[in-house]
Amino acid sequence: MNRYPRIIVAGTHSGVGKTTMTLALLAALRRRGRRVQAFKAGPDFIDPSHHTAITGRPSRNLDSWMLGAACNRGIFTRAAADAELSIIEGMMGLFDGSSAINETGSTAELAKQLQAPVLLVIDASAMARSVAAMVSGYAKFDSALQVAGVLFNRVGNEGHYRLLKDAVETVTDVSVVGYLQPDPSVTIQDRHLGLIMAVEQKSAELYDQLAKAAMDTIDLDLIESLARSAERLPSTLEALSPPKGGERKVRVGLAYDPAFCFYYPENLELLKAEGAELVKFSPMNDQALPSVDMLYLGGGYPELYSDKLAGNLAMRRAVRSFAERGGVVYGECGGMMYLTEAIRGFDGRSYEMVGLFSAEAVMQKSSMTLGYRTMTCSRDCALGTEGLTARGHEFHYSTLVPKGPLTYACELRDARGQLTGQDGLVMGNVLALYTHLHFASQPQIAKGLLAAARRSSLFQDGGLLRGIER
Repeated sequence: MNRYPRIIVAGTHSGVGKTTMTLALLAALRRRGRRVQAFKAGPDFIDPSHHTAITGRPSRNLDSWMLGAACNRGIFTRAAADAELSIIEGMMGLFDGSSAINETGSTAELAKQLQAPVLLVIDASAMARSVAAMVSGYAKFDSALQVAGVLFNRVGNEGHYRLLKDAVETVTDVSVVGYLQPDPSVTIQDRHLGLIMAVEQKSAELYDQLAKAAMDTIDLDLIESLARSAERLPSTLEALSPPKGGERKVRVGLAYDPAFCFYYPENLELLKAEGAELVKFSPMNDQALPSVDMLYLGGGYPELYSDKLAGNLAMRRAVRSFAERGGVVYGECGGMMYLTEAIRGFDGRSYEMVGLFSAEAVMQKSSMTLGYRTMTCSRDCALGTEGLTARGHEFHYSTLVPKGPLTYACELRDARGQLTGQDGLVMGNVLALYTHLHFASQPQIAKGLLAAARRSSLFQDGGLLRGIER
């Protein structure tokens, strides 16, 4: 049993400033010299990129719907084992999840799975004594939940904060731990899928400013004390097993640049545990593929870099040749879009892509697709055999417009179990989905992908470059 000092930063609703508060706390605690482990509730790749940039440690996603309690605790305890404290950023409002009548998929459910105290963030920009009623209601709504502290965002001045603090502490036992004032200079730019990624930021100046703001107006000693008040938590999953000896590693080309940067750390770690060696390359900038046995094209923002992707004809031809020669290619969302004939941007312009699938990915601001998904293989494919299931999510503004016949390998259901359609474009050893799968929901996926790569003629020939040289 370990203490695992921890706290969840939750909001009364979306847009109150959970991410700003989380980044400010992470930056301030790092400036204090603390080893801080960050986590993000829910399916999100963007906020964790900022967590990681601040802490220097991979931020992990925890999700009660996709992963379940035991898996969440396992991911948490493995990552937090050597940290002095952990900060978990919630999603949406504290009690908002995949159901309107229970806690399924909510930050509250995750807080109970981790037995973590909750730090409630409130947008106090237009509030006074009414804030006490709000805090009282959130604290009493679920007696199994510990709302331990309150952070106010967008506070006008010190006098406004004192009024809010007095109102809450007069009628509740919840600690008021501080506030942040509105400051446009520490606002991260937003766009259609959320904030810009940390990899796209020019410097760490924003994080430095957030650290200073938190140290000026937030009681960090109290934050650490609340985190240490968490109950002891048992570790429920053993460390990932090292790869078996005797077999040649599968060299997996991992697309990584601003266009392709959405990856769950566990997906990559599960691949490595099954014997993968990850080799990063950039579809935007590199002119040739590295010597690899398989390609993993994650999600990201190919629509924002379509001109550069289209202009890199050498890489597009290399990816197509790799697939046509029997190489295993796995693409998710943006990676799938890259494998189609073209991406048509929000401006209506079309940019040529790899061209493996007879379809065009068309960006439309009016066609947002968002939600949890259960994926089931309807036929044998690179992921595994027919009937294999895994969980993940969809979040995209593009629609796939067929230009010819398409073959699918999977069917999808939403969080309520309703059939939502097909996914998993398949062609030879290529599989491409809109769905971002979390491999920890079905560890057989990592095993299946590498098994498919080992069966391929490229692997048997000794890899891409070695195969060509022969």
